[in-house]
Amino acid sequence: MSLEKEIEALVESAGAKLYDISTVNERGETIYRVSIISNDKKIDLDKCVEITHLISPLLDVTPPLKGEYRLEVSSPGIERDLKKERHFELSVGELVKITTNDNFNHKGKLKSFKNGVLTLETKHDDIEIELDDIKKAKTYFQW
Repeated sequence: MSLEKEIEALVESAGAKLYDISTVNERGETIYRVSIISNDKKIDLDKCVEITHLISPLLDVTPPLKGEYRLEVSSPGIERDLKKERHFELSVGELVKITTNDNFNHKGKLKSFKNGVLTLETKHDDIEIELDDIKKAKTYFQW
């Protein structure tokens, strides 16, 4: 089983879902960032701490990176980039902004995502957009 799959299983055992794993460098520090969400899209500090305690022993045995790094478990935020299929799958029901490769902008509710095609409910009608046709996608919160 891959490290990502093991992390995903631990996250799910705590009642959350793995959104993404990334490695970033900020102010000279390497961060191994594990982003999690829940069905109600709310992740609190206690849940992040719980999952950190679950993941940390695994990473002690199977380090994800060479050298020093800091583990960070957090929510990806209410407004987040959608880049992977998993991101779209986990964001069904949310408001999204999409720019297609031909520079058209679309806003609406992500109605579904299946087989690389998303259905977006706009003010006027439902439109389908293939993942390969998306230049940029992001969730947004309407105040």
